[in-house]
Amino acid sequence: MDSSEYPLMYSVEDAHWWYRGMASITCALLDTAFRRGGSLRILDAGCGTGAAMTSYLARYGRTWGIDVSAEALRFCRRRGALRLAQASAERLPFRPARFDLAVSFDVLYGAAVPSDLDAVREIRRVLAPGGRLLLRLPAYAWMRRSHDVVVRGARRYSRRQVETLLRDGGFRVERVTYANAVLLPAAILKKLGERLFPPDRPRSDLALDAGPFNGFLRRILAAEAPWIARFGLPFGLSVIGLGRAE
Repeated sequence: MDSSEYPLMYSVEDAHWWYRGMASITCALLDTAFRRGGSLRILDAGCGTGAAMTSYLARYGRTWGIDVSAEALRFCRRRGALRLAQASAERLPFRPARFDLAVSFDVLYGAAVPSDLDAVREIRRVLAPGGRLLLRLPAYAWMRRSHDVVVRGARRYSRRQVETLLRDGGFRVERVTYANAVLLPAAILKKLGERLFPPDRPRSDLALDAGPFNGFLRRILAAEAPWIARFGLPFGLSVIGLGRAE
């Protein structure tokens, strides 16, 4: 990820509609497998500026975070995170079977991870038998746009690709679903607009201020959470996969 994204991410992560809505979806899925207030050992593989691990993930147990960026970890420390390491998801500095749950949110698609499968297998190594991995990745190769350039995204995924990634990585697939379905048409229109009127320079989606619509967009995205937890969605801007270590 471009280093300029980290200050922006840190400044918006607590309130931005996308992060808040995805937090609701993540918790709905985790609630199908774990109880809140437990003592899970949780790894955030690619923790970014740390909002997930210091807020809603902490409801399920103790969190550890790794990231390849020293700057990202500096922002994590501002949030009070202590259990941190500068490392790649492909080479984790932990002994086997250390964790009960691992999450990786929009990380394994990046150019900084040459092999997403190696990363998933390495995460499997540090999970205890029966431990779970929750992956979130951007959907559809044809949806690549300027945001992907800024964050240095190397690939986007279909549901079938995420299922294969989990199975080949040593997991039994429990759920793979799309998310952020309602806003897919708006994203397609934005992509078409970029083709017709190319921006002077690529811009991150985080730089777009939703203003008074922030709460409305958050509610739309969060409304998908119970449906995703129970049934899943057939399309959307993200793919989420939950696997259990075999």
